[in-house]
Amino acid sequence: MAIFLTKESKVLVQGMTGAEGMKHTRRMLAAGTQVVGGVNPRKAGQSVDFDDRGVPVFGSVREGMEATGAGVSVVFVPPAFAKAAVIEAADAGIGLAVVITEGIPVHDAVAFTSHAKYAKGGATRIIGPNCPGLISPGQSNAGIIPADITKPGRIGLVSKSGTLTYQLMYELRDIGFSSCVGIGGDPVVGTTHIDCLEAFENDPDTELIVLIGEIGGDAEERAAAYIREHVTKPVVGYVAGFTAPEGKTMGHAGAIVSGSSGTAQAKKEALEAVGVRVGSTPTETARLALEAIGG
Repeated sequence: MAIFLTKESKVLVQGMTGAEGMKHTRRMLAAGTQVVGGVNPRKAGQSVDFDDRGVPVFGSVREGMEATGAGVSVVFVPPAFAKAAVIEAADAGIGLAVVITEGIPVHDAVAFTSHAKYAKGGATRIIGPNCPGLISPGQSNAGIIPADITKPGRIGLVSKSGTLTYQLMYELRDIGFSSCVGIGGDPVVGTTHIDCLEAFENDPDTELIVLIGEIGGDAEERAAAYIREHVTKPVVGYVAGFTAPEGKTMGHAGAIVSGSSGTAQAKKEALEAVGVRVGSTPTETARLALEAIGG
């Protein structure tokens, strides 16, 4: 199985006709993703050719859903228009909106994540913003994660960092993954570590969970509390940012340490206190995961 995304998932791409949308739509199609349409009101009715197939462009998410039965949207819309795009997807009742766009103002992210909780009875799960998306290897790929660096397997991965997602996928490629979810590193995200922990705990094909965090906020501490009460499967972790200077944002908008809050050491200690084995480097984390799963 997989979480959130399977081979049956039908995908729309908001912003498909832009440069990034075109490039990554081609990559998603090559990975076997059922991309059934793009969304661009100015180009509705047209079709875009990707190698051996044409993908229709719809004027709205609702129109695309009605025509194709799509349940997933991947958002490659520029930051200034991303809020409206995500709200449109939520108002249409899309099941999953994967927001790749980075540089979205925090107040916009607050607005669309809050809106999605109530639109259509909270039908829309948001992943992101500022994330690489998610992949269920061998089934479907929604976003920008390279599809050729791993294979289907028994590990579930949830990560704030895109590049660390790729590194752990590669280092653990011999075991493979059920699903890998890049939740994004902005201060406000739609899907949390806890959401993914719950999903992986309930997925019968996931035997081990790898959790990647980073400095800033308290998401990892909250994940540790959840693991203590609700997760029975082994969890291996990594926290990026042990050498980050105080008060300086590191890579992600949410990756900033202020005083004693949000430090890598505090997160590591919280995770280890509930039985999570935490590596000091990505490579050590991969080794711990292999030991835990018997690979």
